[in-house]
Amino acid sequence: MKKIRLLFPLLLLSGCSNITVLNPKSTTGKDQAFLIWLGFGIMFLVLAVVFFLLVKIIITYRYKKEREHDPTHYLNDKQKRHLQLAWTIIPIILLVILAIPALWISYHQSPVAEAESRHEGVHIHVSAKQFQWTFTYDTDKTEENLLILPEGESIILHLSTEDVIHSFWVPELAGKVDLIPNKPIVYEIKEPEIGVYKGKCAEYCGIQHANMTFTVKVVSKEEYENYINN
Repeated sequence: MKKIRLLFPLLLLSGCSNITVLNPKSTTGKDQAFLIWLGFGIMFLVLAVVFFLLVKIIITYRYKKEREHDPTHYLNDKQKRHLQLAWTIIPIILLVILAIPALWISYHQSPVAEAESRHEGVHIHVSAKQFQWTFTYDTDKTEENLLILPEGESIILHLSTEDVIHSFWVPELAGKVDLIPNKPIVYEIKEPEIGVYKGKCAEYCGIQHANMTFTVKVVSKEEYENYINN
């Protein structure tokens, strides 16, 4: 019993982290967080209505002498048609409300192949391998496990992997992007804010996967220029 009591707090602590996707620090991250909150809001609304109706039906019909398994038994034909239309049309409307921004944001944020890239901004080449990240700037300056970015710019990341599948992820700046061998891609992070953020590989890539992390520092444009030119 004592072991069981100790297991519960350990399970809670195992989910603790100092990074979050719901505290976005870039325009890209804010768009993605908007989709999460929109989906959560719609699901909460649906659950609230369902539970309200469930409780209402239980209370209303629990003590009736003549019980009916169908709560609509007491409605006339016109009311039933209206009810059927409502539970058909309302879910379609909710799906459309969720689908339109999801498709729009996904279309504009999805990574593309190198040949299809037409992005303008600060270009940085990102190479992943077991168990290290290498960042190369336009001035050929190279850094390992440390990514320096200028604030407020469009950051164009040229992502590739040298061995197995990896996944580039900086939760506070953008969603994770999978890197497939021999398929370099381009991904854009818009307008990051000044700060220090944690990045990681979000795809199990070997025995030292947990150590495949990196640090992202977003600095002023002047600091960034000094950094890449020195």
